[in-house]
Amino acid sequence: MSNLPVASVFDTSSLSATDVAVNLLWCVPGDVGGSEQYLVRQLVGLAAQPAGFVPTIYCVPSFVDAHPELAHLYPMVTASITGHDRKRRVLAEHTWLARRTRSADLVHHGGGTVPKVGGGPIVLTIHDLQYETYPEYVSAAKLRYLRAVMPRSVARASVIAVPTEYVRSTVVDRFDVDPERVVVVCHGVEPDIGSGARTEFELRRDYGLGSGRVLVLPAITHPHKGHEFLLDVMAEHWKDPELRLVLLGGRGLADAAVGRAIVKRKLGDRVIRPGRVSDDDRDGLIRLAHALVFPSQYEGFGAPVVEAMALGTPVVCSDQAALVEVVGDAGLVLPLDGEAWADALDRVDADGDAMRRAGQRRAATFT
Repeated sequence: MSNLPVASVFDTSSLSATDVAVNLLWCVPGDVGGSEQYLVRQLVGLAAQPAGFVPTIYCVPSFVDAHPELAHLYPMVTASITGHDRKRRVLAEHTWLARRTRSADLVHHGGGTVPKVGGGPIVLTIHDLQYETYPEYVSAAKLRYLRAVMPRSVARASVIAVPTEYVRSTVVDRFDVDPERVVVVCHGVEPDIGSGARTEFELRRDYGLGSGRVLVLPAITHPHKGHEFLLDVMAEHWKDPELRLVLLGGRGLADAAVGRAIVKRKLGDRVIRPGRVSDDDRDGLIRLAHALVFPSQYEGFGAPVVEAMALGTPVVCSDQAALVEVVGDAGLVLPLDGEAWADALDRVDADGDAMRRAGQRRAATFT
């Protein structure tokens, strides 16, 4: 799964610091899931490469505050919007951003859509087409917006970057795109991931994990992430009273339902919900875990499974969408059936060392 950089399509030899623009106005820290981390990691990685150009990042003020590491690497220009209001963000892209990128030699739109006006040529990142597979998980207004805007965005783009072959095939099929225009640029993990994590003792103490086995599910509580499925498995099959399930991530559309399910299944003393935590604590919690559990119905990539493999933690995940492609044979890939998950922890007990070695080899291919 090799990365195909944009430089393989465009001649960047003549580009200067102001010729390449990156539109991140859509990226509200903490609200957009894995796509934020994907683009941030790409930009950090780009700075370490002999690219021959330095992009200018156009973003909301909160993005600069959340990612000072990028502010030290690139010029960053902020718009006077928060990004939370889609109408204001779209208006800013068509006016404020269009004026500032009119003369750009290349504009990268990282949020899956492209405004009607603005500079070019355009590189468009499409993270997934979940709205087509599970339209019931998207608001009616957002669904109408995406179905109206996505075909036009794809048509305007010179190159479309996607995280997996799975997403590439869905984009090509859905929009009848020339396959040569769609390139796979995988998620990657830092070579020093986990280096800032606190000790297992500190994390167990501060998060109330006890001394037993720990499972981690790092995902916003959206319906497709599988929180309720996992709670059913906990209640019906994984009954060890010392076992702790840690749910990491922000509040999504299913957050209230997840809270009710914990109460209904009487799991309040075995499920820990710290919400969003620092990257260092996230990495530390994943590293100390018996397994990362990821029963998602749909993923365009699934960065947490690669993070877990890089940190030496066994992965137990669903066999849905891109996860099979990403995990390969380096983890336990199971259908979304409770009985299939019943003995998963026993299998990790038996094969954990081999899973850790296989996972670290697999993760090393995602740079």
